[in-house]
Amino acid sequence: MAKRGVHYEDLLPVPTEGMAPTDPDKRERSTSMAEGPTLSHALAQDHTDHGAVSLSDEGAEVVNLGWNEPPEKIPKPLVGGLPNEELWLLVRRFNKQMYHVKETLHPPPGGLDMYVADEEEFSPDKLRSNLERLYMTVGIGIMGFGKHIARLRSWRETRRTAWFCTAYFLAWMFDFLVPLFSLMLIALIAYPPSRELLFPPAPIALVSGSGGVQKPKAGVLGSHDSATGAPENHKGEAVENEASNFVSSIAAVAISSASGKHPQNEPEDNEKGTAQDSVPDPTALAMGAAKAKDKADGKSTSATHDKTKVPMETAMWTKMRPVMHGLGDLTDTWERFANALEPTPPFPKDLYRFRLAAVVLPMFAGSIFISSYMFMKGVTFGVGFGFFGDPITRRGLEWLNKNYPNWMKFLELRNNILKGVPTNAQLTITLLRIGEANHAPLPPPPRTSAPPPEESAEVSEENLRATGADYPLNATQEELDDAMTPDPSVAHQTGGSDIDASKNSKHGHKGSKILGFFKATAKGAVETAIGADRLKAKVGSEHAKDRLGVIPDPKEDLTSGPVEFKCRYHGKKGHLYITSKTTAPPAVHFSSDSSIDKLGTRDREDLHPEWSLPISEIKELKKIGGFGWKAKLVVGWALDREVADGLEIVDRRGVMWKVTAMVLRDELFNRLVAINGQKWECW
Repeated sequence: MAKRGVHYEDLLPVPTEGMAPTDPDKRERSTSMAEGPTLSHALAQDHTDHGAVSLSDEGAEVVNLGWNEPPEKIPKPLVGGLPNEELWLLVRRFNKQMYHVKETLHPPPGGLDMYVADEEEFSPDKLRSNLERLYMTVGIGIMGFGKHIARLRSWRETRRTAWFCTAYFLAWMFDFLVPLFSLMLIALIAYPPSRELLFPPAPIALVSGSGGVQKPKAGVLGSHDSATGAPENHKGEAVENEASNFVSSIAAVAISSASGKHPQNEPEDNEKGTAQDSVPDPTALAMGAAKAKDKADGKSTSATHDKTKVPMETAMWTKMRPVMHGLGDLTDTWERFANALEPTPPFPKDLYRFRLAAVVLPMFAGSIFISSYMFMKGVTFGVGFGFFGDPITRRGLEWLNKNYPNWMKFLELRNNILKGVPTNAQLTITLLRIGEANHAPLPPPPRTSAPPPEESAEVSEENLRATGADYPLNATQEELDDAMTPDPSVAHQTGGSDIDASKNSKHGHKGSKILGFFKATAKGAVETAIGADRLKAKVGSEHAKDRLGVIPDPKEDLTSGPVEFKCRYHGKKGHLYITSKTTAPPAVHFSSDSSIDKLGTRDREDLHPEWSLPISEIKELKKIGGFGWKAKLVVGWALDREVADGLEIVDRRGVMWKVTAMVLRDELFNRLVAINGQKWECW
C-alpha cells in the first residue's frame, strides 16, 4: 500500500477551497480516500509511532489482538505513544457520543471529518450525552483550575505563593502586568514542563476549597482525576460515573421541584399503617408529577384554561436542539484546546502549541508599548462604538454577506488557529483507522462486572508533586495518610438537615414493597410480551422479528469479533462478518450458517451469505435500540438484564439493512466507520 505523507499546508490555518468565500457556490466532491484524504486518513496511513497494531503482518487478513481476552493479555501499547487505558477511555466515550453518521462528499471543515452537522438531530438521550461530556471536560477542567487558585491563595505552599506574589507586585509597580501574564501564557503553551513547575499536580478530590487537604467526598481516594475520588476499575470510569450522576441529580431536583416535594412540611408521625406510610415517593413517578401538584393546589391543568402550557412546552422543546448543539460546540472547542496543548500521537507534537503561542506573542509585544491609559481609551471607545455604531456595523455586515457569503466560517476556531486539531471523537476515529490500516482492529474496552476495590489508589510523584523543597500541599505524611484512609461515612455527609430531608428518598415502610410488587408485575408482563413476539414473528410480523433476541440468554456464549459478529437479520440468527482481503475491497456480509460458530469465516468458499455490501458503498450508519426507549427502561428495571441493540446500514442507492440483537453493536459500528475512506459527519 502506498504511504501518503502529511503536508503542512493541511495543518496550517488555511481554509479549504470548498470554503472559498469568493466562490460560495463551489463545492468540491470526493468519494474516496484517494480522491481527497482528510488529515485523519493521512495520519492513519503514515505515522511514526509504532505499537502492536503497527507491527502486525500487513499481508494477513485480520489480526486478533485480544478481542475476547482480559486486559493483562492484550499487547501494550496497542498504539505507539498512548497507554492502553487512555485508548480505552477514548473509545468508551466515543461509543457513548456517536449515534448516527452520514457520509459527506465535500472537504470537511478544519481538514477533519467526524464533525457535528449543523442540522444535527435532537434527542433527549443525545442531550444527556452532551451534558455528560460538558461535565467530563469543561466541568472537571474548571474544578481543577479552581483548586490550583485556592492552593495559591491559601499560602500553605509558602515558597510557591511567595514567588507568585513577588512577581505580581513587581510587575504592578513597573506597569508590567500584561506583559508578565502574556509571557507566562506563552510559556505554559509552548513549554510543557513549565506547567508542572508553576502548577504542580494534585488529585482534585484531595484538595479542599480553601487550598488545604481534605478527605475525598467518596470517602476514599480511588482515582486521581475525579471530583469525588471514587474508586474505578479502569481509568476514567469514575469521572464518567460522576457525569452520569450529575445529569441524573439535575433531573431528580427538577422532578422534585415539579412535584412540589417539600420535606420540611412533612408530619413527624412515623406510625405504620397510615396513608403517609403506604404511599410511594411521587418523584419516582415522573410522568404527571407537575400535573398532580397543580391538582393538589386547586389549579386547573387543562389546556383549555391554561393557554401558556402548549406554547411554553413547544418553545422549550424547539430551543433544545440549538442548546444541545451549543453545548456540543463548547465541549468540542475545549477538547481541541486540550489536544493542542497536549497532542496525542499520531498528531504532530509541537505544531499546534507553537501556533497558539504565536497568537499570544503579538499581545506580549504590543503590551510593552501600550500604556494602561491607551488600553482604557481603546476599551471605552469600543464600548461606545458597539452601543451607538449600529448603522455602520449593519451596513458593514450587509456588504460582507453580499461579497463574501462564507466569511463567518473564517471566524470558527476549527478553521483558523485550531485547524487540524482534533476533538476527542476525531482523535478516536484516527486511532481506529490506524488499526484498520494495519489489518489489526483495536480491541474493545474491557468490560468488568465486579465493583472497583474500596481502597486508596497508588499516589506517585506524577499525581502529587510540589515545587522545589515544599511538601505536597504543605501537608505532612500523616495528614495525607489520614485524608486517603477510606471512610464510607463521608459520602453521605451534606450541608445541613434541610439538604438531608430533601435528598432523602425513604418514604415509609411499604413504599419499597409497593415498588417491588410493581416490579414483579412488570417482569411477568415483559416475559409475556417476549413470548408473544415469538408467536407474532412466526406469522410474519417484521416488528416482532426485530425484537427477537434483544434480551440475550445469560447462558449463551456471546463472544464475537473482530471479524464475525453475532446478530439477527429479520429475526433470523446469524453472523455479520467483514472481509478485508488485500486482493478485494472490504465488504460486509450476513450469513445464517451455524457452522461459523466453530469454523469462522476466514478462507471459506462454502459460505453463501444472504446479502453482501462493499463497505465503500455505505453512506449512513445509525445505532438503533432493541426496544423503544420506554420499553427498554421497563425491561432493564424489571429483568435486570442487558438489552442488545441494533444497527441500520444504508448504501448509496438508499437500500437499508437492519441487523438486531447485537451485543457488540458499538464495536461493529467502529470498524465500519474506520475501515474505508469515507468522510463522516455526525447527526
